Amino acid sequence: MARDPVCGMYVDEEHAAFKIEQGGKVYYFCSEGCMLTFQQPEVERKKLRNLAIFSLSLGLWLMIIMFLPEPSLFSHHYWGLILATPVQFIAGYRYYRGAWGALKARTANMDTLIVIGTTTAWGYSTFVVLFPNYAPSMDIYFDASAMILGLILIGKYLEEVARGRASDAVRKLLDLQPPTAHLIKEDGSEETVGVETVMPMDILRVKPGEKIALDGIIIDGASSVDESMITGESIPVSKKVGDEVIGGTINKEGSFKMEVTKIGMNTTLQQIVQMVEEAQLSKAPIQRLADTVAAYFTPAVLIIATVSFLGWYYIGKSSFGFAFTSFISIVIVACPCAMGIATPTAILVGAGIGAQNGILIKNGEVLEKARSLEAVAFDKTGTLTKGEIVVTDLVTNEPEILITEVASLEKLSEHPIASAIVNYVDNRGIRLFEAEKFESLAGRGVKGIVNGKSYVIGTSRLMSEMKIDITPVQKDADLLYDQGKTLAFVALENKIVAIIAVADQLKDSAPEAVKKLIDMGLRVVMITGDNKRTAAAIAKQANIEEYISEVLPEDKVKEIKKLKENGLNVAMVGDGINDAPALVEADVGIALGSGTDVALETGGIVLIRNNLMDVPTAIELSKRTYRKIIQNLFWAFFYNTALIPVAAGALIPWGIQMNPIFAAGAMAISSFTVVTNSLLLRRWRPKG
Repeated sequence: MARDPVCGMYVDEEHAAFKIEQGGKVYYFCSEGCMLTFQQPEVERKKLRNLAIFSLSLGLWLMIIMFLPEPSLFSHHYWGLILATPVQFIAGYRYYRGAWGALKARTANMDTLIVIGTTTAWGYSTFVVLFPNYAPSMDIYFDASAMILGLILIGKYLEEVARGRASDAVRKLLDLQPPTAHLIKEDGSEETVGVETVMPMDILRVKPGEKIALDGIIIDGASSVDESMITGESIPVSKKVGDEVIGGTINKEGSFKMEVTKIGMNTTLQQIVQMVEEAQLSKAPIQRLADTVAAYFTPAVLIIATVSFLGWYYIGKSSFGFAFTSFISIVIVACPCAMGIATPTAILVGAGIGAQNGILIKNGEVLEKARSLEAVAFDKTGTLTKGEIVVTDLVTNEPEILITEVASLEKLSEHPIASAIVNYVDNRGIRLFEAEKFESLAGRGVKGIVNGKSYVIGTSRLMSEMKIDITPVQKDADLLYDQGKTLAFVALENKIVAIIAVADQLKDSAPEAVKKLIDMGLRVVMITGDNKRTAAAIAKQANIEEYISEVLPEDKVKEIKKLKENGLNVAMVGDGINDAPALVEADVGIALGSGTDVALETGGIVLIRNNLMDVPTAIELSKRTYRKIIQNLFWAFFYNTALIPVAAGALIPWGIQMNPIFAAGAMAISSFTVVTNSLLLRRWRPKG
């Protein structure tokens, strides 16, 4: 038995809060997500199955011998003791350990109820056999204690089988990575090696039809790669020298050489697996409510059972056996095991379904928040648009040397517009100069000196701040703005000399995604650093009516805060470093898989496929999963509360008293119902 360092609970593998299968093993976790131990899932299932068969076989035989003639060697009572005792302490051992651990932690759980119920039945029956003269009743319950344990173990076995199916998503992801790779040695020869021996900067050859072993960059050759198992994109992607390839994807046609860039847990595939596992292990806020109820539920059940026993025996003047049966039935039927798995099983399935559809949900809290969103804020560049900015217009009376000097300064900047300007010059084979005194002005532009000339390049806002008059080019700027283009104004020695216009294409999925979000009743907002005219043009193309323009990176957080101050639950969708603070500030941060590592780390949901249609899909999935959680909790509470009055004798006026064996069956069915209901979520498919 292990003591959980976080919550201080004594928990062993038999009584962990939940379990996850991965790589042929099953990992056991406490309620706070601490891993305790692991073992092969097949071993666990066989153990449960064998113990259930053992218990039910002896339990049925105990029921049968009661109708047989009295044996000559021992009486029926002694045979009951002989057969029931192994069941009680072999099959029931796991529950005694769990109850003892809970007792050490000064709490009570479902094992407490199972142990009290079965031990009371077995213990009283043993007392009747050994001390018949002192027993208030000659009734024995050996068959009940054995059958109760058998039925509970059957329920646990079916639950484990169902849990295994819920872990299919992780298993399928892990199966994508091939076990070997073709390593090219320094002498040029090839050797097939285990993928675990490959190191960064090693060179691998990938042949047609093979799975790519690890993440890397193509250094020789070209091909088309099927990335559907990672990104969900069904069309193979063309790859050439310099392009990145992902481990686990399939090389369709050509042969190529690649340099390994990521291994082990740093690969895209392993990071996806890790995100899915973390989500499956996480706890949704609603689980805290269930935990709180369960903490008070067990003591309350014991009080109800005791009151029922005393009421029937002393007030109702019923027989001891009748009152005792009521006590055992209440304790067993109220066992809250279904309550404990209601939330984890739904999250387990929901996170797996998300992974299969290219949506990585990092934890249960994000899953629960996403279902109650009221507004979605989009970044523009690289999120709503493709992020492939190109120079479309150059308005200037200066010679070609000007654009060369501008590019020489912009090459020191990491902004997408700067990259577009540099690429514009590179494509013409022009050699750049060295820049001096370079300074980046976040969200506004750059300034510096090239060939002894002082340049300021940036937005109209920057020109205004620097008191540079743009009136001479205002007419040209207005025309370009109306076309939805982004402008970089160029000032030489504090005089405006040029306009460089760049444009970025809207993603094909943007208008449809926005329409679907609006149809779902969500408020959609675009937040961009572009000027108002460009923002208006892009927003119109994307069917977005509300947009906020000329926002500096640090001010995106303020805009998210404003939306939240209006009482809205807000999601932020972005892909860049400058989006990271807003992703954190939002109730739910949604990062595109093509974005920066910072954005991916801060986003609560990651869209691997970069398809904006996955935004409404993620929200829809969270709603479906939360609905399953509510349904599971309902069924758990329904079984536990609806059957307690029956067990206490509410149907006695009609001659019906619940047998403890049927109480155990109802408890097993409640757990199985919850897990099966969660598995029904696997049938869900995103619309469209």
